[in-house]
Amino acid sequence: MRELKVKEGSAATPYARAVHALAKERNQADVVGRELAAVVQVLEREPDVGAFFGRPWVPAAAKRAAALELAAHLGLSDLTRDFLGLVARQGRANHLAAMAEVYRDLVDEDLGRVRAKVRSAVALTEADRQALRERLGRALQGKQVVLEETVDERLLGGFIAEVGSYIVDGSLDGQLARLGERLARG
Repeated sequence: MRELKVKEGSAATPYARAVHALAKERNQADVVGRELAAVVQVLEREPDVGAFFGRPWVPAAAKRAAALELAAHLGLSDLTRDFLGLVARQGRANHLAAMAEVYRDLVDEDLGRVRAKVRSAVALTEADRQALRERLGRALQGKQVVLEETVDERLLGGFIAEVGSYIVDGSLDGQLARLGERLARG
């Protein structure tokens, strides 16, 4: 099994593995993944909500009630609602973003999918995206590649793609650096 981004000792991992196992058993892996991402978005957008769940003096019952109210507001499935209530009651809601990330990694692993962080000087065209997905997929033994794109205006041109420790530097900056190294060696 590949190494997850969050350390095995993290509080997030056992929770993510448990909800992943239940979601797979119920054929709800994609639904739960989308719903966990939606919850994380709310917590990022509304820092007061996240802070509420992190306060040690707030009773567990109040945290659970707030989590269930949030689940109802978002229209979450029963599994995600129950998971969110459990996590809040156990005082682990401050780990939800990490849980969602570990969960996503587990689903990606199930589907033979990897995520590539791509920085480019300008936004990629659809043709560029497709070519990059195919190139990375071949290099990664046929895995399906999901691109997570950002525009980095510091790059002179091209792109840099990272999948774990695998890096493809197709940037003009990288090409100039390699040319400089070759010229320095003679």
